[in-house]
Amino acid sequence: MRNDSSRGEVYCSKCGFVVREKTVETGPEWRSFSNEEKDEKSRTGLPTSIAIHDMGLATIIGGENKDAAGRSLSGAMKSSVERMRTWDRRSQMHESADRNLKQAFSELRGLSEKLSISEAVTERAAYIYRKALERNLVRGRSITAILAASLYAACRDREIPRTLKDVAAASNVKKKDIARSYRLLVKEMDLKMPVVDATKCVTKIASRAKVSEKTQRRALQILLKAGQARISAGKDPTGLAATAIYVACTLEGERITQRAVAEASGVTEVTIRNRYKGLKSLLGI
Repeated sequence: MRNDSSRGEVYCSKCGFVVREKTVETGPEWRSFSNEEKDEKSRTGLPTSIAIHDMGLATIIGGENKDAAGRSLSGAMKSSVERMRTWDRRSQMHESADRNLKQAFSELRGLSEKLSISEAVTERAAYIYRKALERNLVRGRSITAILAASLYAACRDREIPRTLKDVAAASNVKKKDIARSYRLLVKEMDLKMPVVDATKCVTKIASRAKVSEKTQRRALQILLKAGQARISAGKDPTGLAATAIYVACTLEGERITQRAVAEASGVTEVTIRNRYKGLKSLLGI
């Protein structure tokens, strides 16, 4: 099969039979030879996204005070255009829900950048927040707390190793407030959260504690044995991963204290000592 772009036909290269005619050319009608030139000629905006208050479907009046020919506007015309920009912004947020979403999603972008969250997880957090707003769960509560809880729920749903402490530090909201909002979302929206895998917490803790790659692999082996022996059931995955790293450092002869591992993981030394007893009996050390 070959495509004849000049005739708009798809034909057989052997017998010449026209398989399809009047095909539509989906590419641009212009050529570009660099990314900058492509961006200048493109007539489309950002893709639609539920992490934008209007989902990216609204139009805006640009901020440049120039006409179509590139000439600067006069003083009177600048004032007129500025008034049109003001009313354009106001017309897009005529309801309280729109203003709520605009404030929430502007904060969501900042939180996602601080926590290095991917776009897919950000979209999931925006979806959860929109559903919470539809069910009036935000009314009378802090927007930032519900938003942080939505982001934490999205991380749990996508199995991204971000703790409540991490989200609280990034959002400047108390940990207990985020936890309370998270329980509200799970209960009222019937969210099914998967259990966090302790092996996914190893890399982050090991990077903060600055342990070797060999020790990380040993810690993963320890967690695998703990899962097979079912001693990890009901245990905090972060504390279990931190203890596995401490045990791996001991076995590999890498000097590190319990306090250093506890600070890197965000758990207490008591948690590491309690989990250490179970892993010690499992490994026979």
